Amino acid sequence: MAGELHKILIVGGGAAGLELATELGQKLGRAGKAQITLLDAASTHIWKPLLHEVASGTLAEAEEIEYLAQAHSNHFRFLFGRMEGLDRTNKEIIVSAITNKKGEEIIPQRRFKYDTLVMAVGSVSNTFGIKGVDKYCRFIDTTKEAFRFQKQLVETYYIQSYANQSHQRDKPLSIVIIGAGATGVELSAELHEVTKLLATYGLEGSIDVNITIIEAATKLLPALPPRLSQATQEQLIKLGIQLKLGRKVTEVTETEVHTYDGEVFDADLKVWAAGIKAPDWMKDLDGLESNHINQLVVDQTLQTSDPDIFAIGDCAACEWVGHGGNVPPRAQSAHQMASTVAKTIINRLKGKPAAKFVYRDYGSLVSLGKFSTVGSLMGSLMGTVSVGGLIAYGVYLSLYKMHQVAIHGYFRTAMLTLSNLFRRSTHAKMKMH
Repeated sequence: MAGELHKILIVGGGAAGLELATELGQKLGRAGKAQITLLDAASTHIWKPLLHEVASGTLAEAEEIEYLAQAHSNHFRFLFGRMEGLDRTNKEIIVSAITNKKGEEIIPQRRFKYDTLVMAVGSVSNTFGIKGVDKYCRFIDTTKEAFRFQKQLVETYYIQSYANQSHQRDKPLSIVIIGAGATGVELSAELHEVTKLLATYGLEGSIDVNITIIEAATKLLPALPPRLSQATQEQLIKLGIQLKLGRKVTEVTETEVHTYDGEVFDADLKVWAAGIKAPDWMKDLDGLESNHINQLVVDQTLQTSDPDIFAIGDCAACEWVGHGGNVPPRAQSAHQMASTVAKTIINRLKGKPAAKFVYRDYGSLVSLGKFSTVGSLMGSLMGTVSVGGLIAYGVYLSLYKMHQVAIHGYFRTAMLTLSNLFRRSTHAKMKMH
């Protein structure tokens, strides 16, 4: 219809989707040049690399962003719901019905039209079909899952404390993390810190905790150079975290984790952090090409096989030109993809060609909480430089600040930083509820 605004629909409010919606809202929505809509199955956003801190209870709640408030401030619409299908013929997405806790339908299945669709649904854990993982392991793919794990963690600590006092249990609390990538390694360090904090706070009854990381590969953190991987390994061992490398998990039960060589690990809490994939419903998305882990295959403009549909972030399979393989699923690539697609959409409305995506790898960093930060920084002038300590920690924080600037702008980010500094000086260092 003549005079209708161009409809831009973004599915997924993670780092890539929320940054894109915010930028397009500021540049197109404010001026009335397009209608921008963001759809997500949650009502709030937390930067995904921080979810291990949510799971351990060490992240301030102030880090959450309310989608509705963000939409109101930045001239886009927010819709609550979960996409379940695509109708390319009519240029519509299909959103699942919403039910309450009793299973009663409160909002029926809906359809929303688009002129330009951007898929930014992120990734979920890849269990590789291993028996018992879905049933007995905890995941921290989403904020909801991370909060659920944190609640179970606190309850388990209280139960262990009571059992120790009443002499009903004489063995340590066992936490097993399966997967030694950044998530598994960072979570293990945060859980170690939580155990120390509980002892400092004087939780009745001493708590003896065994934290174990099981990894199928023979080294930690494959994205880091061997020297930094080794340095991380030494730091974790110093913290008392047990590392079981080169062991493939074959089954998970209610109380144990089994590996291919017959070894059995007691496990009161089990966390799966051993691989990612895009959601299963994306593999048959109305004829769009996808790969073996359900990611949508995109070209160098981040377009799918349908020129009106883009994919960004962890759900996109984009060739990393000159490096072999695809662009890695990292926060920095999501940030760069969002910026590129924003330029392309603005260009399209002006009748100009799409912008090409060129991934710039600025290195990898892993935080071990208050204990250490290690990583490698990359640049055209200095090549690859290994960093650690305060320099690495400062760069690690700057990645999050880049995300906050994209969402809030420089002034609000500065105010939030100051607010959190004061908050941390007056609040407990971990959440106990």
